[in-house]
Amino acid sequence: MASKSTLPLFLPLLPLFLQILIPNSHSAPLSFDFYAASCPAAELIVANTVRSASAQDPSIPGKLLRLLFHDCFVDGCDGSVLLKGNSTERTDPANQSLGGFEVIDSAKSVLEIFCPATVSCADILALAARDAVAVAGGPATQIPTGRRDSKSSSAQSVRPNIVDTSFTMAQMGRIFSSKGLSLLDLVVLSGAHTIGSAHCGAFSDRKLKLVDSASLDPNYASDLIKKCPAGGDTNPKVTVANDPQTANLFDNQYYRNLVARRGLFQSDSVLVDDERTRRIVEEMAGDQERFFEAWSESFVKLAGIGVKTGEGEGEIRASCSAVNGVV
Repeated sequence: MASKSTLPLFLPLLPLFLQILIPNSHSAPLSFDFYAASCPAAELIVANTVRSASAQDPSIPGKLLRLLFHDCFVDGCDGSVLLKGNSTERTDPANQSLGGFEVIDSAKSVLEIFCPATVSCADILALAARDAVAVAGGPATQIPTGRRDSKSSSAQSVRPNIVDTSFTMAQMGRIFSSKGLSLLDLVVLSGAHTIGSAHCGAFSDRKLKLVDSASLDPNYASDLIKKCPAGGDTNPKVTVANDPQTANLFDNQYYRNLVARRGLFQSDSVLVDDERTRRIVEEMAGDQERFFEAWSESFVKLAGIGVKTGEGEGEIRASCSAVNGVV
């Protein structure tokens, strides 16, 4: 029993202790066993869907990973990027080239059969992006689940929150910091560019620098000019692999490319121009195991940005492309 002398010191902390002992019924944290009772096969169903889709189309892992970035950086990891409709996030030009939606829809359809109204689209997307990395040869990362889906999506929220490929180090740093991510997270998560591809327009701002050996390796610059001739900027069928060495393999080749001045985007190249981030790039380039370890840690942080977890914060959509009650 607390003495009279200690009781006054304890009383100010009582609300905090009660909050720990009696969780808020309207908001629960993410957990690693969230679907253990309600839908035990949830993660397996998503993993099998991603694996099957990737076997048919090797570009799927890169698309799913990019889809998660664009969801989480805009109002949190809440599946809002999946919603269709006028003025939704999907209508913004920055999201016009996103792909992988059909994989999320496919997994959702199966889950609605076995576990109706149980698994959120936000969780499906986070799990699918996680599994995409593993399918491509990267680390298998455990992530907590329990996200709920947003009931809204606004195109106006996209531009202030998405990192553009032409950004400077300062611009990227500000956005990552606003999401609770460090410079280490910035460099590690940029490693997502070890898979996937880009349209010519995504790096057209570099055309004047393609012959600048201080910015790009001359041979690499020459290859880009050949792959993206005049008019290639607007041709949706013309794409270039983010990593020309191991395009479909999730490895640390991306960082080796950066050290060799073979970063596709301006936002890649600036990572070796800044002393703070160059050291991290070189570390990842020299140790793939270290990169995988850092990736898992940073990915969990990414997938936890601004999540909605309580009944009052979101819903479990029946369809990933529409809010419940809207046809």
